[in-house]
Amino acid sequence: MTVFTSEERLLWGALDVPMLGLTKDWHGEAVEPAAGWCLVADPERLWFVAHHARPAELHPAARPGVFQADLWKADCAELFISHPASGRYMEFNLSPNGAWWCGEFKAPREMAEGGDVPMLDVATFADMDGDGAWLAALALPLDLLQARVGFGEESGVNVTMVLNSPEQRFLTAADLGGGEPDFHRPARFPGVVYSPLAKVRGIV
Repeated sequence: MTVFTSEERLLWGALDVPMLGLTKDWHGEAVEPAAGWCLVADPERLWFVAHHARPAELHPAARPGVFQADLWKADCAELFISHPASGRYMEFNLSPNGAWWCGEFKAPREMAEGGDVPMLDVATFADMDGDGAWLAALALPLDLLQARVGFGEESGVNVTMVLNSPEQRFLTAADLGGGEPDFHRPARFPGVVYSPLAKVRGIV
């Protein structure tokens, strides 16, 4: 899973990152327009950026910047980070309006004790256009990710989305093995592949 790296701190108002596409849903049906995502690690934070050019159905309790459970019951973007050695993993939900949630699991779908307590110093950002297109970002402190799930080169990572609520479509960047939609398959999360953002931008 590609994680771009930036030597400079990223700023929401000046984001310039390459968006990767999710072009098919869980069942292989085309998603038009494609949904976009990007992961970038700057010196302090891991940025998870998500985008879709169609209107989103928001969770009724979603409020910008507020920690809110069950965001997956409406449209949202999701980031999973696993610690393969221990089997633990974290799930982050990001609503198109900037509401968010995180949970820590000790095994697939087994929440760790106190696993749904908000991480400290998490920042979210969102921009929803009048035509319904949305862009949202979650900025996660690297030191806390390293402390909670050992985030780094040995991590497993996946990006998923839930769109088109209430007739939900499930999208995943990694092949999680088919069957009924199930994002909680950490054994299938691909490893981290770092790529300098400067090279993508053509900076020498």
